[in-house]
Amino acid sequence: MNLINDCKEKIIIAAHRGASGGNIPCNTMPAYEIALKHGADMIEVDLNMTADGQLVIFHPKEERDHLGFCGSIRDYTLDQVRSVLRYVNYDRTQTEWTLCTFDEVCETFKGRCYINVDKFWDFPKEISQAIRRHGIQDQIVVKSAPKPHVADVLEEFAPEIMFMPIYKNTCGEWHDELKRRKINYIGAELVFFTETCEVGTAEFRDKLKNEGYLLWGNAILYNYRVPLSAGHSDDNSLIKDPALGWGWLADNGFDIIQTDWPLPMSLYLNETGKRYRTK
Repeated sequence: MNLINDCKEKIIIAAHRGASGGNIPCNTMPAYEIALKHGADMIEVDLNMTADGQLVIFHPKEERDHLGFCGSIRDYTLDQVRSVLRYVNYDRTQTEWTLCTFDEVCETFKGRCYINVDKFWDFPKEISQAIRRHGIQDQIVVKSAPKPHVADVLEEFAPEIMFMPIYKNTCGEWHDELKRRKINYIGAELVFFTETCEVGTAEFRDKLKNEGYLLWGNAILYNYRVPLSAGHSDDNSLIKDPALGWGWLADNGFDIIQTDWPLPMSLYLNETGKRYRTK
């Protein structure tokens, strides 16, 4: 697998925590399988760790929302977690699905798709070792806000693993700094509240593209008050017009687009001819 080459061919669809809904919770094996069936090329996974050092797929501090549990899984062993806790659905009814491990995800999706590992910075050594153990370095992308200690961690534990910093509204001197580091800096996630802030401009996108770096755009929306891509979102794509969200991101050079709705995005990009860049 080669993400750089694949991005030359087509827009990569990244499914945020898989494709969930109804009785299928996010960050579960069925959510990831459904995302691939819906046209995703990449799945985004959140990593956490149990008390016995097992890497599991679960967003930190969301036990109450996703498990109906007031404690922390970090205080329990994997066996304890799996024997007691189940994901809940949108009605807060318990489902059959429990936490899966990072090892299980690595083996299940080895050679099948790209994987964006979120929350890498909590356990960089352990995660890097797991990635190498499964031999999937070419499938993994990690992202983080650019900070000195982040570059230090990458140089120490994961110099070969693909890294994309998150530039939020401005980049400052970070682009040049990261280019000097001994890391696999392949591109950047651009978060911009308006199209006039530094990283929201065509000039900034063109600068990175001309230097050979990939652009990651977000159609996902955590909070309607905080537009991650100046309103070019899943919500506006579905409620108003996909050209306002997914179409705008595709037309403005983004190589990877993260979404909570991979199927309608995939259908739209394919039907409009925006998905593939080469015939």
